[in-house]
Amino acid sequence: MTAVEKARPRGAGRWAIDVRPLRVPAFRRLWLGNTLAMFGFQFTTVAVPVEMYELTRDSLWVGMLGVAAFVPLLVFGLWGGAVADARDRRRVLLGGSALLWVSVLALLGQALFKVGSPVLLLALVAVHSVAFAVSSPARVAILPRLLPAELVPAATTLNYTTFTAAAVFGPLAAGLVFAVVGTGTGLPLAYAMDAVLFTGLVVATVRLPAMPPAPPAEGELSRGGLAGIVDGFRYLVTTPILMLSFVLDLIAMILAMPRALFPEIAEERFGGGAAVGWLFSAIAIGAMLGGLTSGWIGRMRRQGLALVVAVLAWSAAIAVAGLAHRLWLMVVLLAVAGAADLVSAVLRQSILLVHNPDRMRGRLQGVNTVVVAGGPRLGDLRAGTAAAFGGAGFAWVSGGLLAGALALLLAAVFPTLRRYRSATTTDRD
Repeated sequence: MTAVEKARPRGAGRWAIDVRPLRVPAFRRLWLGNTLAMFGFQFTTVAVPVEMYELTRDSLWVGMLGVAAFVPLLVFGLWGGAVADARDRRRVLLGGSALLWVSVLALLGQALFKVGSPVLLLALVAVHSVAFAVSSPARVAILPRLLPAELVPAATTLNYTTFTAAAVFGPLAAGLVFAVVGTGTGLPLAYAMDAVLFTGLVVATVRLPAMPPAPPAEGELSRGGLAGIVDGFRYLVTTPILMLSFVLDLIAMILAMPRALFPEIAEERFGGGAAVGWLFSAIAIGAMLGGLTSGWIGRMRRQGLALVVAVLAWSAAIAVAGLAHRLWLMVVLLAVAGAADLVSAVLRQSILLVHNPDRMRGRLQGVNTVVVAGGPRLGDLRAGTAAAFGGAGFAWVSGGLLAGALALLLAAVFPTLRRYRSATTTDRD
């Protein structure tokens, strides 16, 4: 056992976020690069819809940005996962990162020269989404190559926590830029911030060791493209714990994600204004705080049961939040839901990385990319449709209750899910 694995915090420190993975230089560089890149990405996330609305004064065009981002993600997320298993993952990550960088520089260029084309903006968002979809599976699948299996849950928690922190503070920083200098100067400045901060991830990736594909199993070919995607799905449907973890996440996100209802609820119950900002930030705030007190997650043995409990906690907190008529109470309950979602995401990702052979990790991360990106968007559609028929309150509360009921049913019908135990926790823990 390495010194990194032996060093365990004691007492109250065991509840604090586990930072042992940062003692591994390659992971530390990658984590820092990812942190900078995610913070910079939030500037672009805010700037693109702001610019689109500035150009068109039409929310329909702003909504089309979601379609432009999701369709490439759906297609290239699966393909990127197959490529990550068939090629050197460092090179795949470098290629995807280079295309991401170019797309941000193109956004910067069109803002500087005031091209003013909404169609070009849609096209650049699509290219950006393709690059993210190609690089994302490789970026996650390399973790078990950099760290011992015992530290994968802690590394996953660190990544999720910094992502949620970026999701809280990044938009606030972007909004401050627009408030101080206006959109005319603020838009190119926001894109420039993203481009500069993204260099941290590029440098970290360049310094990674080579990561050639793992040798295929006996009688199996190492294949990319469509054939590799088919092999990945064939493996997925024959591995119950993986299928069930994906289904559980889709239940939580499609049925109990209330994001599309925030503007209406903020207006009806709290008079609009700053309320909508608090609602959009609340889940991320809870996830960030949950990550900072997550030292216990890596020591958890019954990960399957804990995953079910986390989804039930998310569903219950969402349902109760839908009944709240005080802003502070709704924000607190949404933050609780966000903390539960952090636990769920870390456990699911840990199972996905540790339970599978290395030759399949890229493809399964490709599926995970599609599920994580697609679930909330389908949840927006479900929430909006239900609100049109029964009102926002009904859509919010009923979704949480239904998600909790289906999660319980899934755990009851498939005991494999609740009986799954961590392969990374020693008896000493």
